[in-house]
Amino acid sequence: MRASSENLSSGIGVFAAVIDAGTFAAASELLEMTPPGVSRAIARLEKRLNIRLFHRTTRSVSLTEEGRRFYEQVMPHLRGMEEAAAAAAGGAAVVRGKLRVNLDAVTSRTVLGPPLDAFMDAHPELDLELITRDHLGDLISDGFDLALRFGEARSSSLVARKLLDTPVVTVAAPAYLARHGHPAEPQALSEGQHRCLEFRNPETGRPYQWEFHRKRKKLVVQTSGRLMVNEPGALLHACLSGSGIAQMLMLAAEPLIREGRLVNLFPDWSDERFPLYAYHPSRHHVPARTRAFLDFVVALTRSE
Repeated sequence: MRASSENLSSGIGVFAAVIDAGTFAAASELLEMTPPGVSRAIARLEKRLNIRLFHRTTRSVSLTEEGRRFYEQVMPHLRGMEEAAAAAAGGAAVVRGKLRVNLDAVTSRTVLGPPLDAFMDAHPELDLELITRDHLGDLISDGFDLALRFGEARSSSLVARKLLDTPVVTVAAPAYLARHGHPAEPQALSEGQHRCLEFRNPETGRPYQWEFHRKRKKLVVQTSGRLMVNEPGALLHACLSGSGIAQMLMLAAEPLIREGRLVNLFPDWSDERFPLYAYHPSRHHVPARTRAFLDFVVALTRSE
C-alpha cells in the first residue's frame, strides 16, 4: 500500500509539472527526468485512476475533460501540502516558484509598469511569466495560475474578484481639435464630421460600441471610423498624433489629460465604468506566490 501511495503521489507531481510546463519535454527538464520517464509516470497514473488525463499530439498536450476534473479536485490539496511543507520548514512567508499570469493588452499596458521591478526585487525566488492574450481561454489546461482582464466577469467555474472600476472617457489631442473643432455633444460623432478611432472587441471581432452615460441616462452613438486597432498602445498613439477621437479608460488617459496632451471632450458624460477582474482556479489553498501577486495588483489599483 505504501509503495502504491508513493507512486500515486509522484505521478501527481509529474502531472502538475506537465500542466505547468505545457509539454512532456519541458516537464522532463523541469523535473530532471527523461521524456520517456515522464510519459511512463503519466501512463501509470492514468492506469491507476482508470482515466485518460491528456490529449497528446507531437507538438502539445491538453487536458481531457476527466483530466480537468482531476486537476480541479486534486491540485488545491497539492498546493496546500506545498504551503504546509513551506510553513513547517519556516518558510511560510517565502514566495517562490513559477507564476504564470494571463493578461489582456489593456491590463498589461496600464496596470503593470515600473512598480513591477520592486515586486520582483521583493521576491527573488519567484519566476514570473506574463502572457498577453486576446481571450481568457482555458486557464487550467493552458497552465495559468491567474488571469487579469478588463471587462464584465465571465461565467465560469473560476473564482472572479473585481479589483476596480475605471471610467471610460472620450478624448482627442489638441492638434485634432484645432483642425476639426470640438464636438458640442456626443451625437455629433455620428454625423460624419469627425474621425472616430475604433477599438476591436476581442470577444466579437467588431468594434466596441460608443456609449455615453450620465447618471441614469445612456446614449449609444453609431460611429463609422475608418481606423480600427486591437492594441491600446496603437489607439493611444493614433489619438495623441491627432488622427482622431478615441474612447479609452481614464486609468490610461488621466495623466495625459492633466498634462494637456489630451482633452476630455464630454466630462459630463463619463459615468460609464469598465471593471478589472482577477480570475484564479480555486479560493482554497491559494499559493503564496498567487496571493502575493494579487496583493501587489490590488495595491496598484487602489492607488489608481
